[in-house]
Formats: sequence, C-alpha cells, structure tokens
Amino acid sequence: MPLPPCPFLPPPREDMDWRAMSAHGERRDASFYLTALTYGHTLWQRGLAARAILCLDRAFGADVRGDEPEVREWPLPYQAMRWFLQHAPPDRLVGNPRVHFQHYADRLREPRRDQRKWRAWACWAITRRVLPHLPGDPRHLVREPSEAEIASHLDQFGHPGETALWRRALE
Repeated sequence: MPLPPCPFLPPPREDMDWRAMSAHGERRDASFYLTALTYGHTLWQRGLAARAILCLDRAFGADVRGDEPEVREWPLPYQAMRWFLQHAPPDRLVGNPRVHFQHYADRLREPRRDQRKWRAWACWAITRRVLPHLPGDPRHLVREPSEAEIASHLDQFGHPGETALWRRALE
C-alpha cells in the first residue's frame, strides 16, 4: 500500500530503482544528494519506510557545502526525516530508528566523519521526540549527547544555518 507523499522531498519517480544510486559511483556530490532524496521519496511511496529512511541517511552523507542549487531547493532532510517518522505505519518500520541512529552515529568513519556523526545524532534526537516510546540499545554503551551538544557540533561541523533547520524539525 502506498504511503502519503512527503511535502519536504522532491517528487518520487516511478522509474527509479537501486541503480539510480549506484550510477553515481563513488561521487557523493549534489547530484547524488538529489538522487538520494528522490529515491528515498520513491521508496516511501512504495511503502518501504525503513529503506526510505536509509536513503535520507545517504543524503545527509553527501559531500555538499549547502549553497548548491539542489540543497537550496531541497534543504537537508531533517523535516523529511521527522515527517517519515510521524507518518510511518508501525508495521513499515523495520527495527528501531532510535537504535539505528545511535549505532550509526557511533560507528561512522571518514570522510567528513564529524559532520555525518552529528547529523546522525540530530536524527536520533528527532526520533526521540517523535517516537519517545522507543528504547535505546542498552548493550551499546555510548554516551548519548544532549540537544545542546548536538546543536553546538552542528554549528561547528554543519552548513551555515543547519542548526536552525534541525531545530525547526525538532519542534
């Protein structure tokens, strides 16, 4: 069953499949960013909520500065992440998104490790707000940051205005 369209992402494309992502090879540029957003929306519309969230993860990892036309038109997908979490039927979320972001943030490597890490923690914070009943992983011993720490690190490693974008999605 299709899920409702997300107002924070580019229109989905029925013709897209995994090859759209792999066509970029190792490049993680603005074109990759736009493809990740579009394919994420496409997967969402197909009812594949968990895979759609993973595509947004990929978009957050793109090597963009924030001033590219693609990013100006479709800002970093904090609002889309929140929207997905709010609108996903429980049977469409495979696993626990809070645990996913907790593990993801703690295990990232280069390139742009710090930027990607704090974006993952930012999505973790959104998940905690939207789905407060989801537990963390008690076996994964990691210090969970405060929202103030996340904001400070987004200021340091993110794009200009990224912290404000995240805070809007958090509320």
